[in-house]
Amino acid sequence: MFSTALIGAAGFSGQETLDRVLAHPELELVALGSDSLAGEPASALDPRLGRNGHGGLPSFVANAEALAAGAELVFCCLDHEAAAALGPPHGAVVVDLSGAHRLAEPSAYAGWYGFSHPGGNEAWCYSLPELAPPTGRLIANPGCYATAALLAIAPLVDAIEPNGVVVDAKSGVSGAGRTLKASSQAAVVLENLVPYKVGSHQHEPEIEQLLGFPVCLVPHLLPVRRGLIATCYVQATEDLRPLLEAAYAASHVVSVLPEGSVPDLARVQGTDAAEIGLFEDRATGRSIVICALDNLGKGAAGQAIQNANLALGLHETAGLRLSGVLV
Repeated sequence: MFSTALIGAAGFSGQETLDRVLAHPELELVALGSDSLAGEPASALDPRLGRNGHGGLPSFVANAEALAAGAELVFCCLDHEAAAALGPPHGAVVVDLSGAHRLAEPSAYAGWYGFSHPGGNEAWCYSLPELAPPTGRLIANPGCYATAALLAIAPLVDAIEPNGVVVDAKSGVSGAGRTLKASSQAAVVLENLVPYKVGSHQHEPEIEQLLGFPVCLVPHLLPVRRGLIATCYVQATEDLRPLLEAAYAASHVVSVLPEGSVPDLARVQGTDAAEIGLFEDRATGRSIVICALDNLGKGAAGQAIQNANLALGLHETAGLRLSGVLV
């Protein structure tokens, strides 16, 4: 069993990560961090955590105390700026779910994230398991939009024109986090579809960083709780299906659907899986690659668990939600 601490547990990604840690056969929760809930029992986050089977959970402590608990594995679910100032414990595997350590160039944070970064990102590895497995103990977990776009496009970089790639992506409201915002109120979200951060979304540079060329990403807010679908338009120079199928042939997480099958948001909601579909536009000859995943699953907590498993030498899918036929 690997001792595990979770800091920033009160947010959506923190709660989702906690749920997976509790279901993991080889992780033992020893510290639960939240500055807003410090001193409260675990059930203060969710009454279900006080039921039989969860009675032995540690109470909440301040994030700094949880970070210093001596855990072998730490999940960081803080906001970007707070995570950037994080001093990782010596010797621990740390998985950061924020964007604080995703970009190699600290100066880029002022423009894309709106704060001055203190530096030090060279010690962190950007890890999307299927494409770039972790290479060290400090792991930057990819963003949800970036995960979907990269899973769809990265295996194809040598078989598509790099100019003019467009990613039309849509995510559920939980992608905005638990903090109250006018843009995430029910009166704004329900029965509506709104593009946001058009031309300036912070996941654009991390997509470019891994692909080697920029893409045009346009995100939209869906009137659903969770789930994300990215439709990517590319100009192919060769047959793309063999490349996608080869890239994910051994994956238990990413599925390349049969020809004609469409990725479905409902099938991936609440899971840590991703679906990819490939199509050709008859009128223009352009290829369309679609990836569906859960923004809180493969787009956040599930991927963090997957990265931790690889870094600790555990089975890659331990603790993940992958089985079942959901309605």
